[in-house]
Amino acid sequence: MAPTGYLALVLHAHLPYVRHPEYDDFLEEDWLYEAITETYLPLLDVLQGLADDAVEFEIAMSLTPPLCHMLRDALLQDRYVRYLERSIELTRREVERTQGDEKLQEIAQFYLHRLTHSLHAYEVRWKRDLVAAFASLQDRGVLEIITCAATHGFLPLMENFPEAVRAQVFIACDHYKEMFGRAPRGIWLPECAYVASLDEVLREADLRWFIVDSHGLMFGNPRPRYAIYAPCFTPAGPAVFGRDRESSRQVWSAEEGYPGDPAYRDFYRDIGFELSLEYLRDFLPPDGTRKFTGLKYHRVTGRTPEKDLYNRGWAMGAADHHAGHFMASRAAQIAGLREHMNTDPIVISPFDAELFGHWWFEGPEFINLFIRKSVHDQTEYKLTTPSSYLASHDTHQLLAPSSSSWGHKGYWEVWLDDSNSWIYPHLHIAARRMTQMARAHRETTSKLLDRALRQMARELLLAQSSDWAFLMKTGTAKNYATKRTKDHILRFTRLYDQVHCEDVDVDFLENCEWRDNIFPNLNWHYYA
Repeated sequence: MAPTGYLALVLHAHLPYVRHPEYDDFLEEDWLYEAITETYLPLLDVLQGLADDAVEFEIAMSLTPPLCHMLRDALLQDRYVRYLERSIELTRREVERTQGDEKLQEIAQFYLHRLTHSLHAYEVRWKRDLVAAFASLQDRGVLEIITCAATHGFLPLMENFPEAVRAQVFIACDHYKEMFGRAPRGIWLPECAYVASLDEVLREADLRWFIVDSHGLMFGNPRPRYAIYAPCFTPAGPAVFGRDRESSRQVWSAEEGYPGDPAYRDFYRDIGFELSLEYLRDFLPPDGTRKFTGLKYHRVTGRTPEKDLYNRGWAMGAADHHAGHFMASRAAQIAGLREHMNTDPIVISPFDAELFGHWWFEGPEFINLFIRKSVHDQTEYKLTTPSSYLASHDTHQLLAPSSSSWGHKGYWEVWLDDSNSWIYPHLHIAARRMTQMARAHRETTSKLLDRALRQMARELLLAQSSDWAFLMKTGTAKNYATKRTKDHILRFTRLYDQVHCEDVDVDFLENCEWRDNIFPNLNWHYYA
């Protein structure tokens, strides 16, 4: 029986580039280690299990260049194994400490089994290469991996510097080909942020589709005939899909979304902030700064500081119920849409991948149950990807989308307000200078100048990451985000002065390359 419509789950896997070889331990590197343990390894388990069971499904997922590079960096791989081994040792101590409390010890035993499994999966099953693990799913036809901008730069705020926009997109596409042995078909625009000038850059890079927030499509010109439930072709050619607010709200919303259910694990109650510093000393940074350990014994319970103990069975029951509810909601939504459309509707449900597992601990199990129920328990919709949908539906309305993002209030204010606006004059000057030097030296045969120009581009790209402005705005890791922006701009400026005078300090250049080794084959000529 042919489906009534289609549903595309699109996960956005991204972390800012954080790698500090100059320190033995660096707190912000934990962002990567937590995401591997709680999101990427569980998602691989789920997706590989579905593929092994011959479940017929497709989903799409971005793996951004900074994330791919960190996942394949030998230093960070070694440090991740050390992080896991420390976590396992702490959990063994917890099993001993909780011997007098049957319920607490049951949770501690659960964590010990889970972390031991994670270490074995990382070292033995995936041989530390999670990029290759995800690529194997793409080869099996169940996962479409898409790209992003090179360092997740907020592209609309670079619009006056088209060379910088072009470099963000083309360097990302080059990197994707190195990682996955093929060209990307889709792109996750950083923060789903769109302006009209992007169409032509995406067409030139041979990218076939992208996603905007719903108002980016709804306020397009002309108005979309099928609202956000069918893609449109932009004037330059790439197709644009609109994010479905209804399905996003059910999963993401703090007030009405599934993760707030009382049975799920509470994110904030962590033993790293509750047990004595003496007991935790071996797991905490040398200065004793408290941090998340990942060992959390309580459930959401409700809007109360008094939290009940986590019960894994109850949580799995809630995940099963919510997966069934999400499936039924999408089936009803798509059946209703089909009554008013003379083409197959497609609902686009994009999410940050780290929601599933890191923020919502049971999220990977929810995805597993939802996909299985979608395939076996309903016939209204089929799980697909935007690329597959376009391959079987080749006629669409022509439309110019509206400027938009998926940030608060739908435009730029998260990334451009009083807390972070100071960065943009520096970024704009650097973008202008990068273009100037790339054009002045485009015919150079000097290997040293070539290296210096490549490192200049790295420093600029890393300074442009939208993560820094976001962290400044939210106040989380504000000092770190500020320092990262300043450090990259200062290193860029020093290199610019040296290239301008054609007098490169080799020791300084080597130090920069050692610190920031992303994009080893970066083509700085895109700025020219």
